[in-house]
Formats: sequence, structure tokens, C-alpha cells
Amino acid sequence: MAATDGDRLDKTTPESRWKELLGSMEYAVLREQGTEPAGSGQYDKFYEEGTYVCGGCGTPLYESKAKFNSGCGWPAFYDNLDGKVERRVDHSFGMKRVEIVCANCGGHLGHVFEGEGFPTPTDERHCVNSVSLKFVPKT
Repeated sequence: MAATDGDRLDKTTPESRWKELLGSMEYAVLREQGTEPAGSGQYDKFYEEGTYVCGGCGTPLYESKAKFNSGCGWPAFYDNLDGKVERRVDHSFGMKRVEIVCANCGGHLGHVFEGEGFPTPTDERHCVNSVSLKFVPKT
């Protein structure tokens, strides 16, 4: 994760600092709303027990119990930790979608889709880029 000891990374962190801390793919996704290729992320088919944190600032975002196999090619979660993920309307690509970002640093995570019929408690799919996350195993 980009956060290092002594760093306070949040929405006030200058882009120049993010560029120093993040790799090129991390920066493209987290700071420029990019997307990693489907099926390429390390957490797509990863199902260990623990917590997924923001790949930029380290804020806990999702518990592994909320992760499910949607077959979409990106990690999918049906819910986030309370208050840790913000939603924004996204009109890119000529359509209306709901972007999800880290509530602490504003890092782009992906998009949330509703009403797709997955057998989950929320009927939502948080389609998240693996590069936007880091995994912390349960101890």
C-alpha cells in the first residue's frame, strides 16, 4: 500500500505525493479512474479470510465475508464497511454508472451495480479493481 510510516494520506494529499508513492497502474486506477483488464487482478479469484484495505491510504474498506464470485473478472463485494466507501454518479462512456471511491483518500475503487439478481443480502455488486486494494489476512 502507498501509505508509509508517518504518512497521513487523505483527500488533501497533493497529486505530486500520490505520484511518488504509487506505481503507474495504481496511479492510473486510484487517481485517474482507470480500470485494470478483466481477469488480470490478483484478488479476482482470491477467497482468504481477512480485510481488504485501500491500496492508496490503507483504510479498511471490505471484509472477506462480503466477497463473492460474480464471474465479472474483478473482485466483487455485496457490501462495504460502514462509512468507508463513497458513491458518485459517473457519466463516462455515455452512460450513467455509480463510481465507488475510498471515503478517506478519494481513490477510485470501481463501480457498484444494483438489481442484477445475485443471491446476496444487498443485491449489489461492488466491482472493484484489485490494484485499488491490499489484503490483510485475519490473525
